[in-house]
Amino acid sequence: MVRIMKQAFLALLLSLPPLSWGMGDIAYVLIGADGSGHVRFITRKSCPNILFDGKPEKMAVRSKPGNARGSKFQTLTCETQVPKGVKSIIAGKVWLPVPVPGPRRIVLIGDTGCRMKGNSFQACNDPEKWPFRQVSLAAAAFKPDLVIHVGDYHYRESPCPKGMKGCSKSPYGYGFDAWNADFFSPAAKLLKAAPWIFVRGNHESCFRAGQGWFRYLAPDPFSPARSCDDPANDASADYSAPYSVPISPDTQLIVFDSSKSSDASDKHYQDEFDTVGKLAKALPHGFFLSHHPVLGFAAGLHPISLQSSMHESFPPEIEAAFHGHVHLFESLDFESGYPATFVAGNSGTSTDQALPEKLPAGAEPAPSAKVGAFFSSEKIGFMTLEKVGGVWIFTERDRLGKPEWACTLRGRQCERIGLK
Repeated sequence: MVRIMKQAFLALLLSLPPLSWGMGDIAYVLIGADGSGHVRFITRKSCPNILFDGKPEKMAVRSKPGNARGSKFQTLTCETQVPKGVKSIIAGKVWLPVPVPGPRRIVLIGDTGCRMKGNSFQACNDPEKWPFRQVSLAAAAFKPDLVIHVGDYHYRESPCPKGMKGCSKSPYGYGFDAWNADFFSPAAKLLKAAPWIFVRGNHESCFRAGQGWFRYLAPDPFSPARSCDDPANDASADYSAPYSVPISPDTQLIVFDSSKSSDASDKHYQDEFDTVGKLAKALPHGFFLSHHPVLGFAAGLHPISLQSSMHESFPPEIEAAFHGHVHLFESLDFESGYPATFVAGNSGTSTDQALPEKLPAGAEPAPSAKVGAFFSSEKIGFMTLEKVGGVWIFTERDRLGKPEWACTLRGRQCERIGLK
């Protein structure tokens, strides 16, 4: 009964007109290296005071309004670090979620934007055809302690063709207006529900939406050299060092920037994966987060081992890996000892062609990566990670939050469990 009422309430919300592209102030909390909390505040005015447990503090300017590379950023981005142990955060007039030291309820989403590029145009004005707002509401209703986005926030790259009502009047390009329409506006409820970890996708590389990435979502400090404003700096700004986020005394998340991984032999990634190995040794259990799957399948069962040498050297402490990029949900267990792998690129953008229910004999995402249990779905949805007792349960849910598939993590295997 509770589930039916929740779905009815979500349906009522979705019957309302879509949010306008206009903006008030936008505030949220992101989690960076070592679990540090950071408040971001986007405004057309000035940086406000922020209250930590009622004590005022002036926010610093992260990035100023300006135009660069043909993109317009009419907004000021403000930031400040969250002191450890605070109980309440108010930025401007916005109450914000406080980081939880040991999150036990996590939402994971990916590939959420509305596709507008080339010959492919989603009906961004139709909440059924572009359901990210629906996913955001359902995910917020889960009451998470933490939200993880595995990349590709921004898809509105080309103008909507004349006469196409589905995306009529939508902003496009890489400036703030497109970012607001594609991410901040539909994600508003979920941004207020919990702190976020933002993973960088290929859509956030410098030659695409990287300027917005560094202004709004990147956890590291902002500088002209790391802003994507000047193409001369792209060779550096397209890469970021991996970092870890502890989520319990014995478990950590390791966040990896794979935004330019079209070249799997790139030395940057070899060096950074060496860093992953060093980070992993700090705690006995680890989950790996990157946009591109290290092991997985694309539509047509084409292997997606974009970091081809990485799967050979996954640190033994890494027990599960979470990715996006492929616009499907996938769960893979491996008989050959690789981490349980999940692809969750199905949270809003047009989904890819479904994979077969059963893999054909010999189908492997990489040599020696022999697949055991496998499940895939082309439905729009999101994942949840729940720690029950000392065990993690991973659940794939539909756009309204209804469980579709679930498993319990046991070492590097995720044992499927029945759903009531």
